[in-house]
Amino acid sequence: MARPSFRDRALVVGTHDFGEADRIVVLLTRTHGVVRTVAKGVRRSTSRFGSRLQPFVIIDVQLYQGKNLHSLTGADTVEFLAHGIIDDYARYTAAAAALQAARRFSVSDEQDPYLFDQSCHTLRRMQDTANPQVVLDTFLLQIMNHEGVAPSLFDCGNCGAAGPHHAFVPAAGGAVCGSCRPPGTKNVATAVLRLMWLLAHGQEDAAGELLVGEEGTALGGAMHQLVDAYVTYQLGGPLRALRLVED
Repeated sequence: MARPSFRDRALVVGTHDFGEADRIVVLLTRTHGVVRTVAKGVRRSTSRFGSRLQPFVIIDVQLYQGKNLHSLTGADTVEFLAHGIIDDYARYTAAAAALQAARRFSVSDEQDPYLFDQSCHTLRRMQDTANPQVVLDTFLLQIMNHEGVAPSLFDCGNCGAAGPHHAFVPAAGGAVCGSCRPPGTKNVATAVLRLMWLLAHGQEDAAGELLVGEEGTALGGAMHQLVDAYVTYQLGGPLRALRLVED
């Protein structure tokens, strides 16, 4: 009996060599979640896949279902998004962190068109942005909001007391009131939490007004520390590329 096959749009979110000439390719697809595939012969100079199986390229793939690994039998370039990313360290590391986050937040075999579309949109923005860290944080806040694990940024994440509040504790759900605030927790400016809320809810023009000048740069840096800490808590560990963004 012939194995069932399907086509989908995809982004490469991970690879590692397999055997003498093959490669395991992890794909974030638009309608099948994260899928693990084997691309046979891809490491040979005569491979028909060429350079298509790399990050920052939207591809149309044909896959044959397998028990543990799907077989990748076709890949056509839909949109090449690497221009402006691969030759800029800050953009490259932020874009890599976005793909890592998309992979970690995705559920295997479950369609999530929003996550795929936001990943593509973020890579497009990353191509010419002057502030890749903010683009990355925007993506992280919005996908966490979509997945239902976003931090509370106004009311207390622990007891629900009305805000605004002046502390942020990832393990307590985000912003916390004075009663729920652990001893020694540092103060967080209300403007930082407001900036995060605006970006999480797609109000990027209003957020941009807060990011102007030296104060805006400091505000963006403070926001990134909170987003990093919260994502690390949610995923049970840091995104590798986030460490590079901070360096």
